[in-house]
Amino acid sequence: MADEHALDEVVTFTSDLIRIDTTNRGGGDCRERPAAEYAAERLAGAGLEPVLLERVPGRTNVVARLAGTDPTADALLVHGHLDVVPAEAADWSVHPFSGEVRDGVVWGRGAVDMKNMDAMILAVVRAWARQGVRPRRDIVIAFTADEEDSARDGSGFLADRHPELFEGCTEGISESGAYTVHDGSGRQLYPIAAGERGTAWLKLTARGRAGHGSKVNRDNAVTRLAAAVARIGEHEWPVRLTPTVRAALTELAALYGVDPDLSDVDTLLTKLGPAAKLVEHTLRNSTNPTVLEAGYKVNVIPGQAEAYIDGRILPGGEDDFRATLDRLTGPDVDWEFHHREPALQSPVDSTTFARMRAAVREFAPEGHPVPYCMSGGTDAKQFSRLGITGYGFAPLKLPEGFDYQALFHGVDERVPVEALHFGVRVLDRFLRTV
Repeated sequence: MADEHALDEVVTFTSDLIRIDTTNRGGGDCRERPAAEYAAERLAGAGLEPVLLERVPGRTNVVARLAGTDPTADALLVHGHLDVVPAEAADWSVHPFSGEVRDGVVWGRGAVDMKNMDAMILAVVRAWARQGVRPRRDIVIAFTADEEDSARDGSGFLADRHPELFEGCTEGISESGAYTVHDGSGRQLYPIAAGERGTAWLKLTARGRAGHGSKVNRDNAVTRLAAAVARIGEHEWPVRLTPTVRAALTELAALYGVDPDLSDVDTLLTKLGPAAKLVEHTLRNSTNPTVLEAGYKVNVIPGQAEAYIDGRILPGGEDDFRATLDRLTGPDVDWEFHHREPALQSPVDSTTFARMRAAVREFAPEGHPVPYCMSGGTDAKQFSRLGITGYGFAPLKLPEGFDYQALFHGVDERVPVEALHFGVRVLDRFLRTV
């Protein structure tokens, strides 16, 4: 079991990493190297030989391999990203890069997304070094850059340019899973991610006839674009049940003693109460308009207008997605993928998934681990290019009223110290048994 020193270190590491500002503003505006050097130094202190890799200077990734006792066993990838989304200090109760520990809580950007998990990984590996523990499987540890943008400088770079570092890896674990969800009636759920919707960020382009703003113009690019964006934003996508979501609904229905009628999912959700939020965003494809760009002067009709759409696609849903976008954009607006990554589907009946459940139950016997699909995406998408099956497993035991999901990219991001201690214990148990 993780020792007391590991419990102290996970808090220190989380706080220290938060204080290293790795804000990713997109378009290459980020520098993860100081955080990567911090992680590499602590891995080296545990007897590992980490390598630092960059596609461009400052966008640094760290990879290390912990050799297992069985050279014939498949390797396991354990990965976390080092970058964070921007934070406006004026909106926060504490400075977002203070890493302050106050009243048993660690505050700052990255406390849940996902410097907490990075710290757990470091704490467990160092505890094993002190105790002389070796896993059965090789464990490849990766700390990545650029997850909060395109992953081009992070996991994408590693998968494309350094696949040899991940030789033998068949499964991986990372963020967004095994955290407490209180349902308001005393139950504690621990969703473990076994799938992700695919990323389909879209660029729409409308062209028309430029002209004076005072004159009638039936070929107005802005009008054409606005109409297409409105149709896309208002579109109701049909239900598409993937195996992971089907398993989640079936288990939740059994837990709550309701009829698991999957032919009327919307009605089923109303019977699941707050637990419905675990699946409601992964029942369908989605398209949310996010950016509009057109014109440069109020009295000039531009000849071109552009928009960006955050699209997400469920496994098996791409053909319908494409056909629907063709219909919604119509003949006057073109669309293309601005950024695209695949949907992921991982088995919930695997030995690895069972051992994740068991590790959670050991330290939260009152909890109910259940599968779920992430509405967004993680670095698991890029590592899937190497044939690595990904799961979301970054365990945290959270108190009632602590809205974990709202703190992702939110104001006053923070994590309880006790949650970090729980995470280290569960991660340690899982990695020993898997």
